[in-house]
Amino acid sequence: MSKSSFLKEFKDFAVKGNALDMAVGVIIGGAFGKIVSSIVNDLIMPPIGWLVGGIDFKDLKYDLPINPLNEGGEPVSIAYGNFLQTCFDFFIIAFCVFLMIRALMKLSKKKEEEKPKEEPKPSEEVMLLREIRDALKK
Repeated sequence: MSKSSFLKEFKDFAVKGNALDMAVGVIIGGAFGKIVSSIVNDLIMPPIGWLVGGIDFKDLKYDLPINPLNEGGEPVSIAYGNFLQTCFDFFIIAFCVFLMIRALMKLSKKKEEEKPKEEPKPSEEVMLLREIRDALKK
């Protein structure tokens, strides 16, 4: 494969509508993810933490015992609170995407219903039989 044909194939791929649509979707999806993370971190989780006794979910962690082989080392902890926060982010994003896809599906169904349904064109045999019928009526 020559270098020019490779570049031509890449250009054809990049200019196609699907690739551009996908790139726009990834960019908007990244921005949407940041918005949802902010909603979860700043608006949803603080009241939930307040309801359960003033807990900040990001601070929830399990501290592992100090390794006897490395007495002076840094303590290690499992930050399960951050994991819970990320799970909330995921579920909210998945729910929003579900609602968007559902709305798009309803819109596409409405567009299909609005289109006038064309009667299928009769076959040549049917057309011939109709001509014979009309000729016999005369």
